[in-house]
Amino acid sequence: MKTYKEFFDYNRKWATECKDSDPAFFSRLAQGQSPGFLYMGCSDSRVPAEEVTGARPGELFVHRNIANLVHPSDPSAMAVVNYAVSQLKVRHIVVCGHYLCGGVKASMGAPSGSPLDPWLDRIREVASEYEEELKAIADEEQRYHRLVEINVLAQCRSVAELPVVSGSYQENGTPRVHGWVFDIRTGELIDLKFQA
Repeated sequence: MKTYKEFFDYNRKWATECKDSDPAFFSRLAQGQSPGFLYMGCSDSRVPAEEVTGARPGELFVHRNIANLVHPSDPSAMAVVNYAVSQLKVRHIVVCGHYLCGGVKASMGAPSGSPLDPWLDRIREVASEYEEELKAIADEEQRYHRLVEINVLAQCRSVAELPVVSGSYQENGTPRVHGWVFDIRTGELIDLKFQA
């Protein structure tokens, strides 16, 4: 694990390498952003959006929270989506979950009285909608992974139904909404082929 100082050491090295390979790199970044993608993912430290996608600065507009939830009552997520669609004109919105998600795993148990319970209740609601499908999966790990996927698809529906997203899509044909799962065990992204 890096020390506090090592983060700054790395940053100086990275900035120098960027300037050496492309002297105008930071000048271009300073002129503004026009990312093609809004990435809505989990806060889990093992799933860094730019690292797993190979995105460079300026290519992804990113919002992360526990278990990659997108709910109309979350002002932070709503502000990000509205800004990304109405101001940045993103062409794609990706909701990316991941296997071995602690938030999804915690939602599979009974509420614990934790401040996280109201947040996790949103996943419990999704699980309740798919109760029969999930109960039919005998293996607990496979059921857990399926709930990760179902949660991503539910969040995609939530995004697609937002007025700013559906309105822009009807008017411009964008943004398209995608559901992905990152498999921490293999490092691979899986496209769930979400269709609104």
